[in-house]
Order: sequence, then C-alpha cells, then structure tokens
Amino acid sequence: MQAGITGVGKYVPEKVLTNHDLEKIVDTSDEWIRTRTGIEERRIAADDIDTSDMAYHASVRAIDDAGIKPEDIDLILVATVTPDMPFPTVSCMLQERLGASKAAAMDLSAACAGFMYGIVTAKQFIDTGVYKNILVIGAEKLSKITDWEDRNTCVLFGDGAGAAVIGEVTDGRGILSFELGADGGGGKFLQQEGRFIQMNGREVFKFAVRQMPESSMHVVEKAGLTKEDVDYLIPHQANIRIMEAARNKLDIPVEKMATSIKRYGNTSSASIPIALAEAVEDGSVKEDDFIVLVGFGGGLTWGAVGIKWGK
Repeated sequence: MQAGITGVGKYVPEKVLTNHDLEKIVDTSDEWIRTRTGIEERRIAADDIDTSDMAYHASVRAIDDAGIKPEDIDLILVATVTPDMPFPTVSCMLQERLGASKAAAMDLSAACAGFMYGIVTAKQFIDTGVYKNILVIGAEKLSKITDWEDRNTCVLFGDGAGAAVIGEVTDGRGILSFELGADGGGGKFLQQEGRFIQMNGREVFKFAVRQMPESSMHVVEKAGLTKEDVDYLIPHQANIRIMEAARNKLDIPVEKMATSIKRYGNTSSASIPIALAEAVEDGSVKEDDFIVLVGFGGGLTWGAVGIKWGK
C-alpha cells in the first residue's frame, strides 16, 4: 500500500493583528517586521477559542475533502505545543467532538516540525495495512504563550490549525520520501521558559537556513528525482529569508513556493498544513505534482516529505 494525503482543511481565527497594531504595543515598525520576516499580519484566537476548537474546524474540512466520515477514522494525531490542558490530549477531545468513536488518539510534540512528524508516523500505519484513514492535525494557540512585551518574539507568531487525512492512494502517488531529525543540543535556542516562548533568533536562523535547504534536497534525492522535478515547495512559514534559502537551493521560481506567512505569521505546527490547504484550494498544487513539505522547530527538530500529489 502507498500512503498519501486524501483530504486537507484549515482554520484561522477571525481576528487580524497587523504590524501597525503591534506598533502601538511594542517598540517596532511595520517596515522592520516586513523586511526581516515577511510578515504583514497574523490571526489571534478569541479567549473562548482554544487549540482543540481550531483543530476541530480544520478536521471537519479535511474529512469532508477526503470524502469519508468521522467513524471511518482509525487514528487521530495532533501536533501541538499549546494543548488546551496537559490532559486529556487535544486528540482525545477531538475524537469525542468529531464522533470518531473507532479512532485511537494521541498528541505529538515536535514544535514547528510536528506536522511532518505526524505525517511520517501516519505513513507507517497505512503502509503496513494496520489502519486505513488517519487524521493528522497541526494546531496552535501561540498567542497564549507569547510575551506581548517582547518585541523580538511577539511580532512572529499567530494562531491557527491545518489538517490532513492520510490514507491509501493509487500506485505512483503519495508520500515518496521523508526525512526526520533532531538536535537536542540546540533546544536551548528555542524553548518555552516559564509561561512564554524564548528564542535566540540568531542561532535559530543559522540552523534553519542550513537545515531547510538540506532536508529539501534530501527528500528529492530519496524519491529518485532531481530539483527540476519539484513542482511546488511548501516550507514552514517562519521567516521569508529562511524560506527563500530553501527555494534557492531547489532553484525554483518564487511563484512555486507557498508564502502564507505574510497573512498568518508563524503558526508553528499549523503553518505547513494551512499553507498546503490553501495551495490545494487555489490550484497551486495540482494532480500529479511533486511537492516538497519542509519544516524545522524547537527541540531542535526538523522534517521534510516528498509527495506525488493525488489520490
């Protein structure tokens, strides 16, 4: 059996927080944020909306897109660093709310690379024939762990959720290659210390501009392809300069890279599935395209997946 993505969905909160809004909160400017990060605005969830709520809305759309019902789901994997509470897990809350009574459920914690870890984990169950339909979600309410007085971090993050159904696809399509990795020694550069996110921006940037391009090329080569075969790149939406480093390594034109960062900022594990759902919706990703998903995050962690798109 060949595992692939059979349905996608996304959800972002209604409230928009622009760079100009942030100018009124901390000592920063729209020009500074845009030129250094590529971010123009981000979405912020209301007080009565938590991670599980956003995950639910994205999941409903992915399940519908896959043409299945909640009771068809065998396993729910939620990648998040901002669960509603330590336990029960977001995945268990989601199982009950969806009515996915047959599904096992667990959360994954690999920060911004969490969705990649989730996809690769799901692939193993599908490839071995143990499960038929697995729901993988990246969902974050980063606004609740963001220090809104720290201008170095508060300009970066936003809230949202993206989901994908992983199932069996036709021969030649699906997940053709993947790479996962971690460097625990770099964990101190990006962590939650106390209530808030703490980041050494310089060190994280150095790590990311090396790892994202390398991982992208690795999954292309593992799929037996060349960079000329890449039709679309969906990188973790963390910083436009980091994303450009990956794009330049693959030597693909700018229009073939997802850039939802300007609208949503860094939504951690949700950023890749949100960007993927949008790319499918607007036709940027088409049937039989070879696409590369690549991300990095706290841990430090990283992951990349090469997919031949289609069911």
